[in-house]
Amino acid sequence: MQHVNSGQEMPKISSLERLRTRVGKFHVAEKTLLVPNMAPFPCRLLAASFRAMGVNAVIMETYKGLHLGKQHTSGKECFPCQITLGDVLVHLQEEKERLGDAFRGENYAYFMPEAGGPCRFGMYNKLHRLVLDQFEDFQDVPIVYLSSENSYRTADIMAPEKASPFRKLSYTAIVVADILDRTVWRVRPYELRPGLTDSFMETALQTMESVIFESGTQPDYERIYNLLEDIVATAASFMDPHAPRRPRIGIVGEIYLRTHPDSNQNIIRQLEKCGAEVVDASLAEWINYVTFDRGRKLRHTWNKAWLGQDRETLRSTFNQLLANKVEDLYQKWRQGKAYSRALRHLDIQKDHSIGDIERQLQKDRLFNFDIGTEAALSIGGALEYVHEGFDGIVNVFPFTCMPSTVCASVLKPLLHEMRIPYLDAPYDGTMQANREIALRTFVHQAKQHLRHRAEKTKTRQTHDSTNHDHQRRPS
Repeated sequence: MQHVNSGQEMPKISSLERLRTRVGKFHVAEKTLLVPNMAPFPCRLLAASFRAMGVNAVIMETYKGLHLGKQHTSGKECFPCQITLGDVLVHLQEEKERLGDAFRGENYAYFMPEAGGPCRFGMYNKLHRLVLDQFEDFQDVPIVYLSSENSYRTADIMAPEKASPFRKLSYTAIVVADILDRTVWRVRPYELRPGLTDSFMETALQTMESVIFESGTQPDYERIYNLLEDIVATAASFMDPHAPRRPRIGIVGEIYLRTHPDSNQNIIRQLEKCGAEVVDASLAEWINYVTFDRGRKLRHTWNKAWLGQDRETLRSTFNQLLANKVEDLYQKWRQGKAYSRALRHLDIQKDHSIGDIERQLQKDRLFNFDIGTEAALSIGGALEYVHEGFDGIVNVFPFTCMPSTVCASVLKPLLHEMRIPYLDAPYDGTMQANREIALRTFVHQAKQHLRHRAEKTKTRQTHDSTNHDHQRRPS
């Protein structure tokens, strides 16, 4: 791999100009779209959705280039920024070695979405552009993004006749992937034979990828739902019906770290190994939040325009509000249908409603969606887990992550007061000697919490039964 300080004569380019011209919403139909492997199930089904629209989407191998990501960053960036940068550098270098003189950077496009708000995620693709421009062979690789600012509008990167079908299909694919993840987490701790769930799910996921890819621009959603139901029903049969229920642990935190097994050192498997059942916040939760939050902002714009009697703004905002409401209802409908199919066979954890999360935050004025960032979802989501009877909360995040640090500062004292076991799990690529001890101690506390809840429930039932008997006796 060529290094920045290799001394090679590099073409003179304007960095600021390149951030405008080579980081953007370019059409990807004729490109090989390089997709970072963040959450294994959702990313694979998202790539299949792209391929269904005729886009050659490829999931890049992950975590193999971490040393390169760190070499070309200062150490002050978010950990996911270093991981994804290393992934694309390694992938492009391997493509160059494979193709030799036939390699052309313009034949590829690197997919790196962004989000607004007080988070450094929105700057990843800019930094990645500056680094790719240090390599002559990679200067022609455009960086393509979608943004939360317009609810990840897809019409900017593909033909209009494909943008709407892709948006609907990709959302459904992500919901399906969330359900497959939750099926694994529900079944694997209780499986009759170790390894059975993972082996089956890999085959099932490949089948789901094929079904989504074959659906093309006119997806057969009923076929997708039928396959999903079959997968969940089969996986449910792997469970030992006599195994006692383990303490349930809810994971919140920064979206990349909590869904990327390599960077969080497989924390879900580690918690399962310690004797827990784990549920991670879903990927669809973030998409639902973006739609919900866009509606809030549009209503704020409407109110200002109403006060100022700005009729033109009122008219355009009304149309946007209507479109946003339709999208919100569509997402709820699709997600509800998919979960209802799975819940016929297995009691997986339902996804959190964004409205419920906001109500949890407003209850004690803990936080506010106006502040934004994933902290709002993490704080509200953790409280929803507690409300649903979970026995512990883990906050997974990159070391120095601002939103997650805010989340920890709110949740730690709050859950301590509620006597709910809580653990902060920051990561930066180093191996911490006491990590396993911390996880084992945390799960031990969660088991104690589960026993305490069971004893309280038993005492309450006995008390209710005694009162009922007294009421039935004649005076």
